[in-house]
Amino acid sequence: MDTDVSFRAAKDDLSNAVAWVARNLPSKVTQPVLRAMLLTADETGLELSGFDYEVSTRVRIPAEIENPGVVAVAGKLLADIVGNLPNKPVDVRVEEGKALVACGSSRFELPLIPLDDYPQLPTLPEVTGSINPQLFVEAVSQVAAAAGKDDTLPMLTGVDLKIEGSRMELTATDRFRLALRTVEWEPASPDVTAKLLVPAKTLQDNAKSLDTHLNTPVDIAVGSGDNIGADGLFGMHTDSRETTTRMLDAEFPNVAPLLPKTHTAIATIEVGPLQEALRRVALLTERNSQVRMHFSDGQVVLAAGGSDSGNAQEAVPCAFSGRDELIIAFNPSYLKDGLAVMHADRVMFGFTEPSRPAIIIPAPEELPEVDEDGNFPTPDTNFTYLLMPVRLPG
Repeated sequence: MDTDVSFRAAKDDLSNAVAWVARNLPSKVTQPVLRAMLLTADETGLELSGFDYEVSTRVRIPAEIENPGVVAVAGKLLADIVGNLPNKPVDVRVEEGKALVACGSSRFELPLIPLDDYPQLPTLPEVTGSINPQLFVEAVSQVAAAAGKDDTLPMLTGVDLKIEGSRMELTATDRFRLALRTVEWEPASPDVTAKLLVPAKTLQDNAKSLDTHLNTPVDIAVGSGDNIGADGLFGMHTDSRETTTRMLDAEFPNVAPLLPKTHTAIATIEVGPLQEALRRVALLTERNSQVRMHFSDGQVVLAAGGSDSGNAQEAVPCAFSGRDELIIAFNPSYLKDGLAVMHADRVMFGFTEPSRPAIIIPAPEELPEVDEDGNFPTPDTNFTYLLMPVRLPG
C-alpha cells in the first residue's frame, strides 16, 4: 500500500463512481477487508474497484494525479461521505496512515484498510457480444422478478441465459411463475452458443445501474469459442465500467414442457383498468392467498375475501373466447408482478384448465383463431409470463 497517494477529482464523477462500486460491496462480512474500496491512481486517471469473491466492479474516471499509488478505505462509508459533499473538487490525500478527504471547507479522516489479504480482482473474460442497453435493461427487469430467493434451491435463484447466434433467451422461475424473454443481440461470432446461469439479483442490480441514456452498447463477456463460460464468470462492460459475477454452479430446470402450445380459452384486457381493479380487490385477500377471476363474454369479475375479512369484487371489460365461462384464481402479488412488466397497454391471457398454468403475453395485433379442435394456438411473442393458479376452495 502506498503511503503518499494524492489526487483531485470532480465531485460528480467521484460521487457516481464510488456509489456504483459501493452498491455491490457487502454490508456484513466475515473478512473486514472485503468492505474495502480500492482507489488506484495512475497516469491515466483514477480507478475505483471492489470485490467480495462473488461480484467485482471497476470504474475509471478522470482525475488530477499528484502522487500515484493504491489505497483502500471502507467503501460504503466513502460513498456516503462523497455523496454529501458540496459540488466542488474533491481532494484525497494519504497522510500518517489515514485518507484525508477535503472538499470546500469539509474535512474527513478515514482509516486505511490493509490490503495484505485482499483477493486478486478477476480479469474480465473475452467479450462474447454486445446488446443495446435499453433492450438489456428491459429484458432483465421482465425476467428477474420471477426468480426464486431460496438459497437451498440455487438453480431457481438465477436467470437462465441461452445464446444461439444473434438470439438471446432469458428465463427465470420460482416454481409458482415463470418469465421468458427473447431479444436480438450482436454476437462477436455468428455461430456462438452458450447456456449460462447468472444470479438474478446481481444481474438485476447491474442492469439497473446502466445509464440507458448514453445508448452505449453493453458488452457481455463470457469468453469465446470452446472457452465460453469456462472460468465461471459473467462479465459486463460499458463505457468506463466493468463488472464480473460468479455464475451459479447448478442446472436450470427444463421449463419448455410447461409452456402450452394451445389454449382452450383466451382473453384480452386493458392493463391499466385490470391493475386498478386488482389493487382494490386484493385489499381483502387473506394472507395474500388468492384473487378469483371469473371470465365470461365481455367481462372478467375479480373477487376476493373470506369469512373473516369480508368480500370484494369488481368487473373489468374484456374480450373472452372459449367453450365455456372460466373461473380461475391467482396469487395477487404474482399477478401484479406479471402485469407490471408487460410493457403493453393490453394483454392476452391463455388458459387450458383452471388447475393448469395460464400464460400472459402482450396482446398481439391479430388474435389467434380457433382451430378445428376448438383450441387457440399460442401467438408468436418475445415475452411470456406463465402463472400457476391457486386451488379454488370447495
